[in-house]
Amino acid sequence: MKFLLLWLFFVASAWCGVLASECNGKPDADAQPNMNPINKAAPKLVASIKNGKLYKVPGNSVLNVLHVWGTPYEMGYAHGTLLKKEASMFMNQVWDYLEEQVIEAINGSVKWNFRDWFLRDVANLGVEAACDLEVLATAKYSGPYFLEEIKGLADATGLDYKKILRIHMLGELTKGSCSMFGAWGSMLPYDGVLQLRSLDWNMDGPFKNYPQITVYHPTSDQTDANGMKAQAFVNVGWTAWIGSITGVSSAKLAISEIGVSFPDATFGKESRFGVPFTYILRDILQFDYTLDDAVNRIANAHRTCDLILGVGDGKENRGFRGVQYSAGVSNFFDDQNMKPSNESWHPKIKDAVYFGMDWLCPGYNVVLAQQLQKYHGKLTAEIAIRDVVSIIQSGSTHIAIYDLTHDLMYVSFSKSDSESGPKAAYDRQFIQLDTDALFAVSSP
Repeated sequence: MKFLLLWLFFVASAWCGVLASECNGKPDADAQPNMNPINKAAPKLVASIKNGKLYKVPGNSVLNVLHVWGTPYEMGYAHGTLLKKEASMFMNQVWDYLEEQVIEAINGSVKWNFRDWFLRDVANLGVEAACDLEVLATAKYSGPYFLEEIKGLADATGLDYKKILRIHMLGELTKGSCSMFGAWGSMLPYDGVLQLRSLDWNMDGPFKNYPQITVYHPTSDQTDANGMKAQAFVNVGWTAWIGSITGVSSAKLAISEIGVSFPDATFGKESRFGVPFTYILRDILQFDYTLDDAVNRIANAHRTCDLILGVGDGKENRGFRGVQYSAGVSNFFDDQNMKPSNESWHPKIKDAVYFGMDWLCPGYNVVLAQQLQKYHGKLTAEIAIRDVVSIIQSGSTHIAIYDLTHDLMYVSFSKSDSESGPKAAYDRQFIQLDTDALFAVSSP
């Protein structure tokens, strides 16, 4: 049986390898602007315990806004206590879904773009053992505070600690197509930085039913390995998810990320051994205070998979960098040296850095470039919502637009099973959140 699964996997891999060297998707030519009014209602308190407060946004029955305080363990415990039912359901559903998708991937019916080495491990050892190998490969590079928080979450919910840990390897095991931009200076009608993070990933599994914004208020004595003191930050993801793929900090730093399925030779080979990218992105939010801090963290990290990252800093002029990120390289881009260099589908735009869905993805990049050029000098969060993400049709799972200058974040999430309306986040109503107000919420 194992031999058959391996044979099917290698046949599928070989076939996929000859299909294309760049993504061939593109937005619908008839894509329409998002004309939904922005929901500006402030979150309302619904529950409070030691080290935790739970809020809901009026007009959105699904989204949780959770505040946690204290040590990593205390924050994890408060998280698990306030959302015990939701956390348990989500983690168990994700694990079941992961197992189903891995088996389908090995048999050639691929819904998720898993990494080749992971599927080989699964075929040989099974899903649990393959995930445990990835945990071991990244353990020495990961801050102990992640494990402490997961332990608190497990103790509060009764969930298996190892299951939570395995699920937090998802970012290393899968690839997602996403988009981003950073804009400043002449791009905007004001002095500042505007940043997009669009997540195009999974809308079939349980993720759509458990969107969550978690606001961390760590203790002042918490530090990273370099002695950098922790600060408050917002993490956009799901219930019981502690890694970061989307978020903004009280230091006005924000993150964007794109999984790369179509790299060129400049990326080199990927590695299994290093810090999970969802942890390094969270470290940027939790411990870094300037764009230079984040650049140094990325450049000096033991990196793993192929990605494009974006880091914005609302305190700086020209405060955004795109990052070509892999085990072998960390190249930082502004509007002058942005790559890949292709004037026909990825032209340089003054005071902007952008990437549409992948590294080599002409169909999306050319439309994103057109929309940014169309609104050069007039780009705002409202225009990005109405006439950028909806037209490029990126951000199916969730979207965050960070107005770092005005301490505002606009978020949208894909349709849950209990909601009506369009499926993709880019077509749905956005919620405006005042990040200064989030960081100012008092402890219970």
